[in-house]
Amino acid sequence: MTTLLWLGSAGLALFVVTLLVDGATRPGYDPVRHPVSALALGPRGWVQTGNFLVCGVLVALAALAVPGTSGSGWLAVPIAVFGVSLLASGVFPMDAMRAYPPGTPDVTPERFSKRHRVHDWFGIAVFMSLPAAAVVATLVLDGAVWRSYSGLTGVAAAVLFAAFGQAWENDSPRAGLLQRVTMVVGWCWLALLLVHLAG
Repeated sequence: MTTLLWLGSAGLALFVVTLLVDGATRPGYDPVRHPVSALALGPRGWVQTGNFLVCGVLVALAALAVPGTSGSGWLAVPIAVFGVSLLASGVFPMDAMRAYPPGTPDVTPERFSKRHRVHDWFGIAVFMSLPAAAVVATLVLDGAVWRSYSGLTGVAAAVLFAAFGQAWENDSPRAGLLQRVTMVVGWCWLALLLVHLAG
């Protein structure tokens, strides 16, 4: 089962590297403004779609090994929710908007497709399940270092997600940057946690 934990950690690391590299090299895409989900649109959209799917599956599978290595089934639940929601985010891409892909009007649509609304709901689940997992980790993990790191991550991830949400609603030119910081903080914590549990 420890193999699943290592695969989940690798999937999280690959996800972050892929979104950073693809976002920095995608023509017409502004990683400071545009959300990560927008990378699933356009001719190279398959890269981020695959990123969502692979990471989601690997983390969901890793969650199966968490109870036996952490001693708690409760920690596995938000991690599984995170993985499944990430997978669904790849299945249901967001709508084109705010000048991406190139040629898209630089506005927020008055109406969203059903697919986009589903994407949003799963996106909320992704970003809320991470702080939830961190809070549970503070209660079930041994060692002051991991409990402290998990507690700080839970607070930081929740605050950053709220800040990103406000920035996104206001079409802030730094919304994409805030989202990336949120993801790096949360994804790195979870990747390191899975390595720790694989021990």
